[in-house]
Amino acid sequence: MTDYSQQVLPGEGADDYARYMRTDTLLALQRRPDEVVHRDELLFQVVHQSTELWLKLACAELDEATERIKAGELETATRLIGRSSLGIELVTGQLDMMKHLSPWDFQTIRTVLGHGSGADSPGWRAVRKHGRKISSAFGDLVAQRGIDLAELYRSKLDSVEQRLAEALIEWDERVALWRASHYKMATRILGHGSVGTQGMAVDALTKLIKHQFLPDLWRARSELTDTGPMGTGAA
Repeated sequence: MTDYSQQVLPGEGADDYARYMRTDTLLALQRRPDEVVHRDELLFQVVHQSTELWLKLACAELDEATERIKAGELETATRLIGRSSLGIELVTGQLDMMKHLSPWDFQTIRTVLGHGSGADSPGWRAVRKHGRKISSAFGDLVAQRGIDLAELYRSKLDSVEQRLAEALIEWDERVALWRASHYKMATRILGHGSVGTQGMAVDALTKLIKHQFLPDLWRARSELTDTGPMGTGAA
Protein backbone atom coordinates (compact mmCIF):
# COMPACT_ATOMS: atom_id res chain seq x y z
CA MET A 1 0.00 0.00 0.00
CA THR A 2 1.35 3.41 -0.96
CA ASP A 3 2.34 5.68 1.90
CA TYR A 4 1.31 9.13 0.65
CA SER A 5 2.88 10.82 3.67
CA GLN A 6 6.33 10.08 2.31
CA GLN A 7 8.12 12.51 0.00
CA VAL A 8 9.24 11.09 -3.34
CA LEU A 9 10.63 14.22 -4.98
CA PRO A 10 14.19 15.42 -4.40
CA GLY A 11 14.94 18.86 -3.07
CA GLU A 12 14.17 21.04 -0.09
CA GLY A 13 10.78 21.19 1.60
CA ALA A 14 8.68 19.33 4.11
CA ASP A 15 6.52 17.67 1.46
CA ASP A 16 6.38 17.11 -2.29
CA TYR A 17 4.18 20.17 -2.83
CA ALA A 18 6.83 22.40 -1.23
CA ARG A 19 9.58 20.68 -3.19
CA TYR A 20 7.88 20.99 -6.57
CA MET A 21 6.49 24.51 -6.07
CA ARG A 22 9.59 25.63 -4.17
CA THR A 23 7.35 27.37 -1.69
CA ASP A 24 10.09 27.79 0.92
CA THR A 25 12.11 29.87 -1.54
CA LEU A 26 9.07 31.65 -2.97
CA LEU A 27 7.72 32.75 0.41
CA ALA A 28 11.15 33.90 1.54
CA LEU A 29 11.47 36.39 -1.33
CA GLN A 30 9.63 39.14 0.54
CA ARG A 31 11.31 41.34 3.13
CA ARG A 32 11.24 39.89 6.62
CA PRO A 33 9.25 41.60 9.40
CA ASP A 34 12.51 42.80 10.96
CA GLU A 35 13.52 44.42 7.63
CA VAL A 36 10.38 46.33 6.71
CA VAL A 37 9.93 50.02 7.38
CA HIS A 38 6.17 49.74 6.87
CA ARG A 39 3.78 46.80 7.08
CA ASP A 40 2.44 47.49 3.55
CA GLU A 41 5.78 46.58 2.02
CA LEU A 42 4.35 43.04 1.89
CA LEU A 43 1.40 44.28 -0.18
CA PHE A 44 3.73 46.25 -2.44
CA GLN A 45 6.15 43.36 -3.02
CA VAL A 46 3.49 40.68 -3.51
CA VAL A 47 1.72 42.73 -6.19
CA HIS A 48 4.93 43.39 -8.07
CA GLN A 49 6.50 39.96 -7.65
CA SER A 50 3.34 38.15 -8.75
CA THR A 51 3.15 40.52 -11.72
CA GLU A 52 6.60 39.36 -12.80
CA LEU A 53 5.47 35.72 -12.59
CA TRP A 54 2.33 36.26 -14.66
CA LEU A 55 4.29 38.24 -17.24
CA LYS A 56 6.87 35.47 -17.45
CA LEU A 57 4.06 33.10 -18.41
CA ALA A 58 2.36 35.62 -20.72
CA CYS A 59 5.57 36.20 -22.64
CA ALA A 60 6.34 32.49 -22.88
CA GLU A 61 2.92 31.98 -24.47
CA LEU A 62 3.44 34.91 -26.82
CA ASP A 63 6.88 33.68 -27.82
CA GLU A 64 5.49 30.29 -28.79
CA ALA A 65 2.56 31.92 -30.57
CA THR A 66 5.05 33.85 -32.69
CA GLU A 67 6.76 30.64 -33.74
CA ARG A 68 3.38 29.05 -34.53
CA ILE A 69 2.48 31.98 -36.78
CA LYS A 70 5.75 31.54 -38.64
CA ALA A 71 4.93 27.83 -39.04
CA GLY A 72 1.44 28.59 -40.34
CA GLU A 73 -0.24 27.04 -37.27
CA LEU A 74 -2.65 29.91 -36.79
CA GLU A 75 -5.29 28.20 -34.66
CA THR A 76 -2.71 27.19 -32.07
CA ALA A 77 -1.19 30.68 -32.18
CA THR A 78 -4.62 32.20 -31.56
CA ARG A 79 -5.17 30.03 -28.51
CA LEU A 80 -1.75 30.88 -27.07
CA ILE A 81 -2.28 34.60 -27.59
CA GLY A 82 -5.53 34.28 -25.65
CA ARG A 83 -3.62 32.76 -22.75
CA SER A 84 -1.12 35.61 -22.87
CA SER A 85 -3.95 38.15 -22.89
CA LEU A 86 -5.44 36.57 -19.79
CA GLY A 87 -2.10 36.91 -18.04
CA ILE A 88 -2.06 40.63 -18.85
CA GLU A 89 -5.65 40.93 -17.63
CA LEU A 90 -4.74 39.30 -14.33
CA VAL A 91 -1.84 41.66 -13.63
CA THR A 92 -4.13 44.58 -14.48
CA GLY A 93 -6.77 43.38 -12.05
CA GLN A 94 -4.37 43.04 -9.17
CA LEU A 95 -3.49 46.72 -9.42
CA ASP A 96 -6.72 47.20 -7.45
CA MET A 97 -4.81 45.97 -4.41
CA MET A 98 -2.63 49.07 -4.66
CA LYS A 99 -5.69 51.19 -3.87
CA HIS A 100 -5.29 49.97 -0.30
CA LEU A 101 -1.85 51.60 -0.09
CA SER A 102 -2.09 55.04 1.49
CA PRO A 103 -0.28 57.81 -0.45
CA TRP A 104 1.35 58.96 2.79
CA ASP A 105 2.38 55.45 3.83
CA PHE A 106 3.94 54.91 0.41
CA GLN A 107 6.27 57.81 1.10
CA THR A 108 7.79 55.71 3.89
CA ILE A 109 8.10 52.65 1.64
CA ARG A 110 9.67 54.82 -1.03
CA THR A 111 12.65 55.50 1.24
CA VAL A 112 13.86 51.89 0.82
CA LEU A 113 13.27 51.51 -2.94
CA GLY A 114 16.54 53.11 -3.96
CA HIS A 115 16.33 53.88 -7.68
CA GLY A 116 14.08 50.90 -8.29
CA SER A 117 11.37 51.62 -10.84
CA GLY A 118 8.72 49.80 -12.82
CA ALA A 119 10.68 50.90 -15.88
CA ASP A 120 13.22 48.22 -14.92
CA SER A 121 10.64 45.42 -14.75
CA PRO A 122 12.00 42.40 -16.66
CA GLY A 123 8.41 41.32 -17.30
CA TRP A 124 7.38 44.54 -19.02
CA ARG A 125 10.64 44.70 -20.94
CA ALA A 126 9.84 41.20 -22.19
CA VAL A 127 6.30 42.29 -23.15
CA ARG A 128 7.77 45.01 -25.36
CA LYS A 129 10.29 42.62 -26.89
CA HIS A 130 7.80 39.85 -27.65
CA GLY A 131 5.14 42.35 -28.73
CA ARG A 132 7.47 43.59 -31.44
CA LYS A 133 8.35 40.04 -32.49
CA ILE A 134 4.76 38.85 -32.87
CA SER A 135 3.81 42.04 -34.70
CA SER A 136 6.62 41.37 -37.17
CA ALA A 137 5.54 37.74 -37.62
CA PHE A 138 1.94 38.81 -38.25
CA GLY A 139 3.09 41.44 -40.75
CA ASP A 140 5.06 38.79 -42.62
CA LEU A 141 2.02 36.53 -42.67
CA VAL A 142 -0.18 39.30 -44.07
CA ALA A 143 2.36 40.03 -46.80
CA GLN A 144 2.91 36.36 -47.70
CA ARG A 145 -0.80 35.60 -47.97
CA GLY A 146 -1.77 38.90 -49.57
CA ILE A 147 -4.27 39.60 -46.82
CA ASP A 148 -6.38 42.76 -46.94
CA LEU A 149 -6.96 43.40 -43.23
CA ALA A 150 -10.13 45.43 -43.73
CA GLU A 151 -11.51 42.72 -46.00
CA LEU A 152 -11.02 40.16 -43.21
CA TYR A 153 -13.78 41.99 -41.34
CA ARG A 154 -15.98 42.64 -44.36
CA SER A 155 -16.21 39.16 -45.81
CA LYS A 156 -14.03 36.68 -43.93
CA LEU A 157 -15.47 36.70 -40.44
CA ASP A 158 -14.49 33.65 -38.41
CA SER A 159 -11.73 32.69 -40.82
CA VAL A 160 -8.58 31.49 -39.08
CA GLU A 161 -6.79 34.68 -40.10
CA GLN A 162 -9.57 36.89 -38.76
CA ARG A 163 -9.64 35.05 -35.43
CA LEU A 164 -5.88 35.49 -35.18
CA ALA A 165 -6.24 39.20 -35.89
CA GLU A 166 -8.86 39.53 -33.17
CA ALA A 167 -6.65 37.70 -30.67
CA LEU A 168 -3.82 40.09 -31.45
CA ILE A 169 -6.05 43.15 -31.10
CA GLU A 170 -7.25 41.82 -27.75
CA TRP A 171 -3.67 41.37 -26.58
CA ASP A 172 -2.64 44.85 -27.74
CA GLU A 173 -5.68 46.35 -26.03
CA ARG A 174 -4.96 44.48 -22.79
CA VAL A 175 -1.48 45.98 -22.66
CA ALA A 176 -2.91 49.47 -23.23
CA LEU A 177 -5.52 48.95 -20.52
CA TRP A 178 -2.80 47.90 -18.08
CA ARG A 179 -0.83 51.02 -18.95
CA ALA A 180 -3.91 53.18 -18.35
CA SER A 181 -4.64 51.46 -15.03
CA HIS A 182 -1.00 51.71 -13.99
CA TYR A 183 -0.97 55.42 -14.78
CA LYS A 184 -4.12 56.01 -12.72
CA MET A 185 -2.67 53.96 -9.87
CA ALA A 186 0.55 55.98 -9.96
CA THR A 187 -1.30 59.30 -9.91
CA ARG A 188 -3.57 58.05 -7.13
CA ILE A 189 -0.53 57.35 -4.97
CA LEU A 190 1.95 60.00 -6.14
CA GLY A 191 -0.26 62.69 -7.63
CA HIS A 192 -0.11 64.52 -10.96
CA GLY A 193 3.09 66.37 -11.76
CA SER A 194 5.14 64.28 -9.34
CA VAL A 195 8.43 62.60 -10.18
CA GLY A 196 9.12 58.87 -9.86
CA THR A 197 12.12 57.12 -8.34
CA GLN A 198 14.21 57.49 -11.52
CA GLY A 199 13.37 61.12 -12.13
CA MET A 200 10.63 60.51 -14.70
CA ALA A 201 7.46 62.56 -14.38
CA VAL A 202 4.41 60.44 -13.58
CA ASP A 203 2.40 62.16 -16.29
CA ALA A 204 4.93 60.95 -18.88
CA LEU A 205 3.24 57.55 -18.56
CA THR A 206 0.32 58.88 -20.60
CA LYS A 207 2.48 58.69 -23.75
CA LEU A 208 2.74 54.92 -23.39
CA ILE A 209 -1.03 54.42 -23.28
CA LYS A 210 -1.34 55.32 -26.97
CA HIS A 211 1.39 52.93 -28.08
CA GLN A 212 0.20 50.22 -30.48
CA PHE A 213 2.00 46.96 -31.22
CA LEU A 214 -0.37 46.21 -34.12
CA PRO A 215 -0.98 49.61 -35.77
CA ASP A 216 -2.08 48.06 -39.08
CA LEU A 217 -4.93 46.24 -37.35
CA TRP A 218 -6.08 49.45 -35.70
CA ARG A 219 -5.89 51.32 -39.02
CA ALA A 220 -8.05 48.65 -40.61
CA ARG A 221 -10.84 49.67 -38.24
CA SER A 222 -10.54 53.26 -39.34
CA GLU A 223 -10.73 52.11 -42.95
CA LEU A 224 -13.93 50.18 -42.22
CA THR A 225 -15.45 53.25 -40.61
CA ASP A 226 -14.43 55.52 -43.49
CA THR A 227 -15.76 53.16 -46.16
CA GLY A 228 -18.91 52.03 -44.36
CA PRO A 229 -22.45 53.25 -45.11
CA MET A 230 -22.01 56.27 -42.81
CA GLY A 231 -18.32 56.83 -43.53
CA THR A 232 -16.73 59.82 -45.22
CA GLY A 233 -15.54 57.60 -48.07
CA ALA A 234 -18.94 56.08 -48.78
CA ALA A 235 -20.47 56.65 -52.20
